[in-house]
Amino acid sequence: MEQGRGSEKKKVMVAIDDSEISHYTLEWFLDKLRDSIADSDVIIFTAQPNSDLGYLHASTFGTTPADLVASIQENKKKIALFLLDKAKDICARHGVDVEIMTEIGDPKEAICEAVEKLNIQLLVLGSHDRGPVQRAIQGSVSSYCLHNAKCPVLVVKKP
Repeated sequence: MEQGRGSEKKKVMVAIDDSEISHYTLEWFLDKLRDSIADSDVIIFTAQPNSDLGYLHASTFGTTPADLVASIQENKKKIALFLLDKAKDICARHGVDVEIMTEIGDPKEAICEAVEKLNIQLLVLGSHDRGPVQRAIQGSVSSYCLHNAKCPVLVVKKP
C-alpha cells in the first residue's frame, strides 16, 4: 500500500432538498457512515431550482419588473441558505464539521456539475421512490445522478 496517497482528504457531498427523505438521508449518513467520513471533507449541497417566470411575464402583460424577478431569486437563495444552515446544525450535533454550498439550476444537473467542479469522491442523496408515472413526468434526480455523476453515488431509501 502506498503511503503518500493517504494524506489527501476525500471529499463527500450530501445533496439535500426540503423533503423528509433528504432529512432522513442526512441523519442516516451521519449515523451509519460517521466513522468512514472522519477524515473526509463533507459538503452539504442544495440546488436553487431555476424559476419559471412565465406566469409573471403573462400576469404583467409582458413587462415583468426586474426588481420583482430579483426579489424572487433572492427569496429562493434565502430559503436554500436556511435549509443548509439547518443541515449544518444537524451535522454539528453529530460532531461532524461540514461546508455548505448552493447553486442555481436544475437540481440533477447542478448536483452533477458540483460533483465534477469540486472533485467529489462520493455523492450521497435520497430517493423519493416515485412510481413510474411520476418519474416519467418529474424525472428522477437520483437516477440521473447515478448515471451522470463522475463519482460513486450512494442512494439512500427510507424503509
